[in-house]
Amino acid sequence: MPPQLKTLIPLFAIFIVLFLVGRHLVVPESFGEAGHYRFNSIVENAEKPLQYADKDACNECHEDYVMEMESDMHAGLSCETCHGPGFAHYEEPDSSRLLVPDQREFCGLCHQRNFNREKKLAQIDLKEHYPEKKCIECHNPHLPWDITE
Repeated sequence: MPPQLKTLIPLFAIFIVLFLVGRHLVVPESFGEAGHYRFNSIVENAEKPLQYADKDACNECHEDYVMEMESDMHAGLSCETCHGPGFAHYEEPDSSRLLVPDQREFCGLCHQRNFNREKKLAQIDLKEHYPEKKCIECHNPHLPWDITE
C-alpha cells in the first residue's frame, strides 16, 4: 500500500465520522417524515396567531371598495397589500385600525420609475410628478385613473 493512502484513509474515515455526527446534531428529528422538510414546522406554524384575512373578509363590510378594486388595474392585489394585516380588524373592526397609506413613498414602492418593471405598470418619477402633493390628493388608489382634480 502506498504511504499516502496510509495517511489519507484514516483522515477520510475521521471526516466521514465527523460529518455523520455533525449531521445528526444539526438535522431536526422530524426532518423527512413526510417530505423534504421539518415535519414539526407544520404544527408550529398552525399554532401561530392569524395575521392576514383575505379579500372575502374585507368584502363582508367593504363591498363598495372591493367592487371598485375589481374593476381596476389593482384588481389582482389583496387589500392587505396596501392596508397591512387585516385579521385583527376583521375580528374586531372597532378596536383595530388598518394602515391608510397616504405617503408618496408608499405608492412609489410599486410605481417609482424602474426600467426593470413591466411597462404596463404605471411608473412615475416621484421627484418630478407633483412633488408637493400626496398621491391620494389626485388619485383614488381604488380607482387610480379616476383623477379628482
